[in-house]
Parts: sequence; structure tokens; C-alpha cells
Amino acid sequence: MDLNIKGRKALVTGAGRGLGRAIATSLAREGAIIAAVARTQADVENLVESIGGTKAGHRALALDLMPEGAPAQLMDRLQDFGDLDIVVHNVGGTLDISDPFCSTDQWRAVYRFNFEIAVELNGYFLPGMRQRKWGRVCHVSSISAMENHGPVPYCAMKAALTAYTRSMGGVVAPDGVVLTAVLPGAVFTEKGYWDIASHERPEHVKKYLTERQRIGRFGRPEEIGNCVAYLCSDLASFNTGSIVPIDGGQGRGYFGQ
Repeated sequence: MDLNIKGRKALVTGAGRGLGRAIATSLAREGAIIAAVARTQADVENLVESIGGTKAGHRALALDLMPEGAPAQLMDRLQDFGDLDIVVHNVGGTLDISDPFCSTDQWRAVYRFNFEIAVELNGYFLPGMRQRKWGRVCHVSSISAMENHGPVPYCAMKAALTAYTRSMGGVVAPDGVVLTAVLPGAVFTEKGYWDIASHERPEHVKKYLTERQRIGRFGRPEEIGNCVAYLCSDLASFNTGSIVPIDGGQGRGYFGQ
């Protein structure tokens, strides 16, 4: 199936490892030209080399998006890359903040990491997409956005990101711009939580797969990447504000959007 995105310019944040790397790889396989952003230069350079290198037009950008002003720096560094057609927001996580009574500063950190960076970047990219009458923006949220699963600050911010996607998706839809969000469940990534747990707490992993994963296994990064590639394609023109769970039956909610 041709997703009709060959030559489209795509930005993927958090692209160095795990889901971000898989998403960038899936988009590049469909012919998109990738600007890959992550904190570690070696990671994004390795990714870019694996998908065809700089000769194919791909770009590796090492930048921490958390500090104030970092999204503006990213814009400066992308000036000669060309107009972006596709943006995938993959930056996010718990920041190891699990206390529901954590400090306000910690709440703000989780807020920025999971929500504010994406909104700030969209403020730069969406006007151009609307003017050109085509654009795809996909947010990597979590099943924690739809149910009580994970630390309170993380759940709250993923819920905010998901609600923003659904609401803003309707605002930009008349201009040919499609905003979506995917809600991954437990995905096995190298050096990720489940990789570490499988070595340190194998009984916990076995119990989790038996009791929570109806498919009986963890997800694979490429399974997320392939779904995101579709949502960023020409074929997703009717997916206005779509919220798509990808969790192997892990989630307990009845509905996406």
C-alpha cells in the first residue's frame, strides 16, 4: 500500500531510540525525509545512517527540548530543511516522578515534557501547514491517558495531550491538517523498563503478560511506528482528531475516539 508521502518532510522528536526510532524508520521506508531530534548526537546519527544517511536528505539534530527556548532553537536549525509536512511528537515519559504529592516544580516538569513542548512546537508548525492546506501531526500519548494506569502526574498530562489532540484536531481540520494521537500500551524497547524488568524481575514480567496483556506479549516498536506512519499519510485524511489505542488488549477502557 502506497501511503503517498514520498518526499514529504517529517520531524520526529525523541527519535534516538525506542518508539521514536521505529516511527522515523517507518516514515523513511515510505519515502519521507526525516529530521530526527533527540538529546544524544550518537543516537540520531546512528538512526539517520540506518535510514539512508544525509545523502538522502535526512538530518540528525541533537537537542534537549526541555529548557525554555529550546523549541525556538530547533526552528532556527530547521530553517534550511524546508517546510514540514509531518510532525511526530514522541518526547514524553514519567521523569521517574511517581509521588502523587510531588512538588509543583515536579508537576511542571512532567507538564512540559509530555504536553507543553508539543503545543509550543505546534504553534510554530501548524500555521504553515494550514496555509499549504496539508499537514499531519501525530502525538504519542499513552493508554494512561484514558485510565488510571501509571503515576498521577504522568496520567494527567497524557490525558491533557489526548484532549488537546481531539479538540485542536477539529480547529485545523478545515485546512487539510490532521491531528491524531496514538495510545501505546506496554512496548518492549532495548534498555527500556520491560527490558530491565525481564532481567531483574522475571516473575513480575510473567505475571504482567499473563494478567494484563490479552495478546500475551509486549508490543514491538515497529508496530507503533507502522500505525503512526499511516496516520501521517495521505490516506488518513478522514482521521480528524483520531485517538488510536495500540496496546495488544492491555487497556481497560472501551473507547478510543
